[in-house]
Amino acid sequence: MSKKQQYPLMPKATAVWLVENTALTFKQIADFCGVHELEVKGIADGEVAVGVMGIDPVTTGQLDKHELERCAQDAKAILKLKTSSAYDSAKSSKKTAKYTPIARRQDKPDAIYWLLKNYPEVKDSDIIKLIGTTKSTVAALRDRTHWNMTNIRQRDPVLLGICSQIDLDRVVEKAKLESAAASK
Repeated sequence: MSKKQQYPLMPKATAVWLVENTALTFKQIADFCGVHELEVKGIADGEVAVGVMGIDPVTTGQLDKHELERCAQDAKAILKLKTSSAYDSAKSSKKTAKYTPIARRQDKPDAIYWLLKNYPEVKDSDIIKLIGTTKSTVAALRDRTHWNMTNIRQRDPVLLGICSQIDLDRVVEKAKLESAAASK
């Protein structure tokens, strides 16, 4: 298993959730999340990752509930990342038209802004396809001329439910490969 597949997608957010919602030891959480044991202790003390919203590894498909219960009862047990066939099935599935509920549409600018700040190498056309937005919205957010710019916050599109983690990973990987190829 590669190092990328060994640890959760957002280690600190996952560690925050595990500290707050389970009886796992600091060592178990640290080993699973790929962070130092003292960092997990700092999370528990409220000194590290202040303001980080915890992510449930069960709902994101990283762990089974049974795995959490097994490791909570045995302090020496090691959490094992759930292998997902979602990456394999996502490659073969056909794309369908994406519908965003009305309640989620107001979150799109937040998601676009998060992508622009965290992954500036991603092309506008890829952001448009991923989020389901328009070129003018992306351009306005990039130039900071969007009509609602004062109220826009950076928020992860996966956590908002606008796109899947698989699609986001694919777009980011594609952008990194293209920028590496362009720099050669």
